Amino acid sequence: MMDAYKTFFEYVGIFFIIYLIGYASFLFLSVAVGSSALYQTKRRNRLKNELLGDYYVPVSVIVPAYNEEVTIEASIRSLLALDYKLYEIIVVDDGSRDNTSAIVQEVFQMHHVNRPIQRKVPCQPEEAVYEAYNQKVPITLIRKKNGGKADALNMGINASKYPYFICMDADSVLQHDSLEKIVRPVLEEGNVVAVGGAVRPANGTKIENGRVVSYHMPNKVLPCMQVLEYDRSFLAARILFDKFNGSIIISGAFGLFKKSVVADAGGYDANTMGEDMELVVKLHVFCREHNLPYRIRYATDAICWTQAPEFLRDLRKQRKRWHIGLYQSMKNHRRIFANTKYGLVGFVSYLYFLIYELLSPYIEVFGLFTVVLAFAVDLINVPFMILFFFIYVIYSAVLSLTAFFSRIHTIDLKLTAADVIKAIGLCALEVSCLRLILAWTRATALIGYKKGKQSWGSIERKKIEFK
Repeated sequence: MMDAYKTFFEYVGIFFIIYLIGYASFLFLSVAVGSSALYQTKRRNRLKNELLGDYYVPVSVIVPAYNEEVTIEASIRSLLALDYKLYEIIVVDDGSRDNTSAIVQEVFQMHHVNRPIQRKVPCQPEEAVYEAYNQKVPITLIRKKNGGKADALNMGINASKYPYFICMDADSVLQHDSLEKIVRPVLEEGNVVAVGGAVRPANGTKIENGRVVSYHMPNKVLPCMQVLEYDRSFLAARILFDKFNGSIIISGAFGLFKKSVVADAGGYDANTMGEDMELVVKLHVFCREHNLPYRIRYATDAICWTQAPEFLRDLRKQRKRWHIGLYQSMKNHRRIFANTKYGLVGFVSYLYFLIYELLSPYIEVFGLFTVVLAFAVDLINVPFMILFFFIYVIYSAVLSLTAFFSRIHTIDLKLTAADVIKAIGLCALEVSCLRLILAWTRATALIGYKKGKQSWGSIERKKIEFK
């Protein structure tokens, strides 16, 4: 029996060595490439080596909202403060049970109109349409029956007038130059069908007229750790995948899309919880199957500020929803895996998300189980295990801090000494504790997920500081 245990743990050990070497190598490469890309972007901006002049891509900004009375005003005001001329704002109230629509109508002096909306993509019917033309740009408010976020986005696409649209969460605000920067790849390359922006937690940030006037790490521990996590995520994989047109996810908080291609592909899938990733993968499939030249880009300097959950229960709800959406997207488009027709998207992007995103929580939980089992049968070198875990935490923490400080420096934010100490002190806690909690959360996400799978979910919001 003991020999069987030894053989089992030997194979498990070999597997985890290969798994961790692969993850560590990818993380190092992606952070190195990401940091380099950020510094190149900053240097280009300083030298003014960029597209300048009055070149504007007409854009419709779609804001799907469900029970967002706390944040919706600040979100719309951030859009009105954009340094951009040719755009419209479309707010889609997806059957909110609070005062979301009433606040938008009152604050922005909107009037009811009889406006027919053509169905380019399927969605629930509208109940009422309101418009306001006394603002900087036209604002449209559509109230409809609840159908989920994807259905609300499809309504926005149907109501939009312009050839490109932005999807944006109602609990987020954009910097004054975000729209200008996210459309830049469209001006640089004519075949761009989608562009992802960078998302940063707004907790602890004060924004006036679309400009950050005060920035510090959040007061609470949980949002602080998410700041480090967000920067590692957006700096790492997304910039690296952008190098070979391999991005398969654009955050639902901030993304630009070419409307005609999205409509031809069928729009957002209302039967998934991860409508943002599902659409991007669908665009890869649609363009390759129809032999359309295309690019899906990532704009590192187009920044959206969003609220990070401040309570663990809300964070767990969010991550469960994300993991279910990831599972649905990868399951629906599993035919692209290792398929030569899809190039590096099938061989690199899909493989990475399969192993290090979809399956990683199960692998990590299994790893903890084997450690406990090995300890129980006295087949583990405890000092070596502790040393190995310590090295793993330090390595991951260093890369997290590299990503964090690179992002802070390249977007010209200033940190106090207390913020620096807080970031350094919490990065190890984020890797060693929060990661394990979220691994268990994601590992159990698929239990009973079909019940309410199109639900928006309920997360406590706080008013965003925006003037």
